[in-house]
Amino acid sequence: MNIYENCPAFENDKYLLRPVSDADLDGLLKVYSDLKAVPFFNSDNCHGDDFYYTTKERMKQALDFWKQAYENGWFVRFSIVDKKTGEAIGTIEEFRRDEKDHFTNCGLLRLDLRSDYEKAEEIESILSLIAVPSFDLFGCGIVATKAFPKAVERIKALKSLSFTLSNEPLIGHDGTEYYDYYELSIG
Repeated sequence: MNIYENCPAFENDKYLLRPVSDADLDGLLKVYSDLKAVPFFNSDNCHGDDFYYTTKERMKQALDFWKQAYENGWFVRFSIVDKKTGEAIGTIEEFRRDEKDHFTNCGLLRLDLRSDYEKAEEIESILSLIAVPSFDLFGCGIVATKAFPKAVERIKALKSLSFTLSNEPLIGHDGTEYYDYYELSIG
């Protein structure tokens, strides 16, 4: 299956993960303008974007870029929809990374959540939908995601899902070394 030809949706009793849509604009603006959430976003190697968006226009530009990235096969951006409210409460970006460092043959996953969902139980429920399927979706041997040391709830969820902290840096396109990545291997 080629995820860039047919992007699946994933769901459980609480959440739906599906490709981003313009209908998500208002919900995602709440996420990306949430000053309590922004420090948890992974902007490593993202050309200076801090993912702090405060206007509908800027959020729409991001949505348009994410859709273009999917069409070009650069990455997939899923909206995380709370099934109880029907509102997008975050996104997951994922792509296959093949570079000359430890994080090659890797499904690199970026999780952006509204701050009121930054709880271990919610994160575990969300990531349990996508972590294992990522190995097949992206044809990779590891799945990795960043969790800053202050992201206590996120780290708790990652450990519960058998992710382990890597001592290896992810090397950026400009040679910058990035740390705090947790990985899950096929085992």
